[in-house]
Amino acid sequence: MMNKRQFLKTSSAILSGAALSRVVGASSPPEPAPHETNWAGNLRYHADRVFAPRSVEEVQQLVRQSPSLRALGSRHSFNTIADSTASQISLVHLDSIELDEKAHTVTVGAGARYGTLAPVIDAKGYAVHNLASLPHITVAGAIATATHGSGVHNGNLSTAVRGLEIVTANGEILHVTPDHEHFQGAVVGLGSVGIVTKVTLAVQPRFDMTQVVYRNLSMDQLEHNLEAIMASGYSVSFFTNWQNNNINQVWIKSRVANGEKTAIVPDFYGAKPATGNMHPIEANSAENCTEQMGVPGPWYERMPHFKMNFTPSNGAELQTEYFVPRSRGYEAIRAVETLKDKITPLLLITELRTIAADDLWMSMAYKRDSLAIHFTWKPETPEVMAILPLIEEKLASFDARPHWAKLFTVAPATLAARYEKIAAFRTLLKEQDAKGKFRNEFVNRDVFGA
Repeated sequence: MMNKRQFLKTSSAILSGAALSRVVGASSPPEPAPHETNWAGNLRYHADRVFAPRSVEEVQQLVRQSPSLRALGSRHSFNTIADSTASQISLVHLDSIELDEKAHTVTVGAGARYGTLAPVIDAKGYAVHNLASLPHITVAGAIATATHGSGVHNGNLSTAVRGLEIVTANGEILHVTPDHEHFQGAVVGLGSVGIVTKVTLAVQPRFDMTQVVYRNLSMDQLEHNLEAIMASGYSVSFFTNWQNNNINQVWIKSRVANGEKTAIVPDFYGAKPATGNMHPIEANSAENCTEQMGVPGPWYERMPHFKMNFTPSNGAELQTEYFVPRSRGYEAIRAVETLKDKITPLLLITELRTIAADDLWMSMAYKRDSLAIHFTWKPETPEVMAILPLIEEKLASFDARPHWAKLFTVAPATLAARYEKIAAFRTLLKEQDAKGKFRNEFVNRDVFGA
């Protein structure tokens, strides 16, 4: 597994392109690259070649000459969704940022990361509506898997999309906007509609935020107050180890007027304010976490849990996440809690968040306001994979939808039954990519059931 030093070394290589094969258009063919791992180190990709084109034209050329290809983002996937037995393509060099103040949008290259994008648009007076807990992830990779932040009124990151530039299987450019017949299917495309080279996002006026953490909230409070507590800030997260009927920490991120500090109440549904900055995993230093204690700051320095220049989360870990209807969130929490003595020994921390419903076909929050139950596991793969079916059984009656980029064992037929637009999505992929150039074993199994 990858420790902090290894992660930082790998991140530097990714950002510089040093770990990537030569790009298309070079005088000699791409050289074989060592098989790369994902950021947490639990997965080694099978691709012998990783391409890093420096222009959309090079992407087109590469697509035309490749029989099989998968896009590789920030490598923050824990399963094989980005894997390939042939070639991968990294868009790390396509990191342009173009703000259109008249249209209230920003168009970014597929390799741009939220942590890079945010300060650029903030300096010009703009923000995006939501951010994930990690600013290190790429925009294109995040939207392709419906990655999210939190907030009862906040849709996942892909709901900000106002346009996609896609290189299709024949190497042509396809522009997809909200009036396009396939927009709702293409946004959360699981890397299989084509190679996304640019993403256009809606922006809004910038804002300041504060973050306050409360400790030791009784789970009993969630039976009647879950919605109210989750609505107590712009973005709210619970952290628990499932023991002692307790939510260990409640993180409340609130929008405030410029420079305004949030009042910290002495009692929040029985929880008490933290006396200093906290890490979700209480044994860890809070050094790499965003500022708390009600201190105001820019939206992009409060909405994520972790700072851009530090190792995200715990480093060497595994992750799983399931989305259930928010209206049944308390029931789902209690259902998982029955496994607490099996879960806790393998767990680093669980996070509970809310996501507003959307109309994107393959989004985990499609047509239902959701509660996400997220597990950050110790890097003990066999033991974690063995407990997932037990959790999935407890959540089966809630039609739980697993995060596309995290570990799960839900059977393909069961998974398909939980997405009413999956047949339309399959048709879209066949229309755009008849020979399956952009599909891999993960997509063939979990989307097509093959």
